[in-house]
Amino acid sequence: MQTLADLIERNARQHSNRPAVANDGRRYTHLEHAQRIWRLANALAADGLVPQERIAVLSQNRSEYLELYGAAEAGGFVLATLNWRLAPAELLAILRDCAPSVLVFEAQYADVATQLISALEAKPKLLCIGGTANGATDYEALLVRGAPHPPTHRPKPEDIAHLIYTSGTTGRAKGAMLSHRALLASAAAIACLAGERPTDRILLVMPLFHVGAKIEWLSLQYMGGSAVVLRQFEPDTVFETISRERVTLTHMAPTMVKTLVEHPSRTRHDLSSLVNVHYGSAPAPVEELRRAVAAFGPIFTQLYGMTEQLLSSMLLPYQQKLDGSERDIARLASAGQPYPDTEIRILDDAGRDLAVGEVGEVVVRSPGMMSGYFRNPELTAQTIRDGWLHTGDMGFMDDEDYLFIVDRKKDMIISGGENIYSREVEEALLAHPAVGETAVIGVPDPKWGESVKAFVVLRAGMHAKEAELVTHCRTLIASYKKPGSIEFVASLPRLAHGKVDKKALRAPFWAGVGRNVS
Repeated sequence: MQTLADLIERNARQHSNRPAVANDGRRYTHLEHAQRIWRLANALAADGLVPQERIAVLSQNRSEYLELYGAAEAGGFVLATLNWRLAPAELLAILRDCAPSVLVFEAQYADVATQLISALEAKPKLLCIGGTANGATDYEALLVRGAPHPPTHRPKPEDIAHLIYTSGTTGRAKGAMLSHRALLASAAAIACLAGERPTDRILLVMPLFHVGAKIEWLSLQYMGGSAVVLRQFEPDTVFETISRERVTLTHMAPTMVKTLVEHPSRTRHDLSSLVNVHYGSAPAPVEELRRAVAAFGPIFTQLYGMTEQLLSSMLLPYQQKLDGSERDIARLASAGQPYPDTEIRILDDAGRDLAVGEVGEVVVRSPGMMSGYFRNPELTAQTIRDGWLHTGDMGFMDDEDYLFIVDRKKDMIISGGENIYSREVEEALLAHPAVGETAVIGVPDPKWGESVKAFVVLRAGMHAKEAELVTHCRTLIASYKKPGSIEFVASLPRLAHGKVDKKALRAPFWAGVGRNVS
């Protein structure tokens, strides 16, 4: 196989009568799923869409989302995903950037779509899922007009299949161009290293506009497995679906895993079919990982990657030795080892390789690298240098190539000339029994340039005072790293894929303030 179109055809041929997708009472075999994909791709082409033109989609999780991904892959189009949680102004900026020829939206977003279209200079064709909207073609009506066989156009491995916009935590969202070659290589690597099987069934509950959900489905699709699609994350629905559908694999953000571990109805469901839980988007704090293993067993796999770089490293269940040596325990905080065919280096600001244990920027080279940022050659050149993708993450490697991520480069706190990594402060706080969640940022300080500020969510029924937590941190990390202030909050702001939105936390403190710190 050289392209994702080849993968769809292979599954339709080799797994024709086996289950592929289940969603909201609808079930499709691999052949039926492929035929719906082909009908959509052929109908879009008949309507004038040409290869490498963009299709933008504004929808929550549903089986049609997988069909839209597949139609882009089979027809040689480019699918641009839209985060439905964004404000209209943010969505408009993305649409202006990707300039889609077709905008697909769920009926519930008809008013938003109308608002967006009215502000666009070039008007895309409209396609509505799950209902009707003025000026839009009905999705199912379009589908039946297409022929149920592979399109005549054959995409090439280097063609762009998907345009996935980053979350924009450090600025305006950017479109990462992902090729057929990169996506197929990533799917194969994940499936191989994670030990996925054709009989596996994945629960897709992370948002499909995010690359994590897409690549997780693609890795199981690579093996001929099947997916159960949930609209959104809701603990009781997750438990009921795992039990009813005998789900074997799922992918979640650490905050979702934490919610399931602590949910009172967990023990009332048969979850014995679940044999692998992939987590990503953010590292799992060590104490949370311990609690998760105690609740579900040693079935957790961490995948470290990003929209721009799908393959970086993986921490497998056998590597998580909760009762091992001091070295084993330390590695629970790692992001695992690089994938085969993936190279990772740690560089200083001058681009020099650092020694084992020294902290610097993580740079990666792998088959899963993006082709670049859409219509942004300057930023592409800044991010990919000499074939290496600069992740913006700060980390170090040990003597067996275990990778430890300590912070985002732009999140690093510089106080009095000392570098402080937010994750080590967060780990110290989470080791206190009263702390349920925390996020650490740097805030302006007239003396030190920046000081450490922590936001803390206490566990239900638990109590702690600021001074108590600060004293606790001093027993685990250097005194200069301890929080200068702690704010107790009911919850932390989060992005759609579960990562804490530190940009939102910092905004009130840095408004109108320069970032020139000592």
